[in-house]
Amino acid sequence: MSPVDPRATHDGYVEVEFQLTLVELSRACGAPEEQVSAWVHEGALVPQGSGPREWRFEASSLRRARMAARLARDFEIEAPAVALVLDLLDEIERLKSRTR
Repeated sequence: MSPVDPRATHDGYVEVEFQLTLVELSRACGAPEEQVSAWVHEGALVPQGSGPREWRFEASSLRRARMAARLARDFEIEAPAVALVLDLLDEIERLKSRTR
């Protein structure tokens, strides 16, 4: 993991954003690199960079990658279905937040 963009918060703490490489994200979510790449190609994960060797994932991608790995493992679904389910879960969260 490489730290990126340290910034002070209003309460004096320092937040540090991290970016992960494909290898780091793969290890952190417990999925093979090929599977993570498939999620990227389906739009479930959006890295910065032009190709797998240059891809950098924001730290927030880790939660989404772990959810993708769980869906793929528990329900034995392929990358297109994983992307669809993640998008639907995001939409549910958006709708819930609008009703609050």
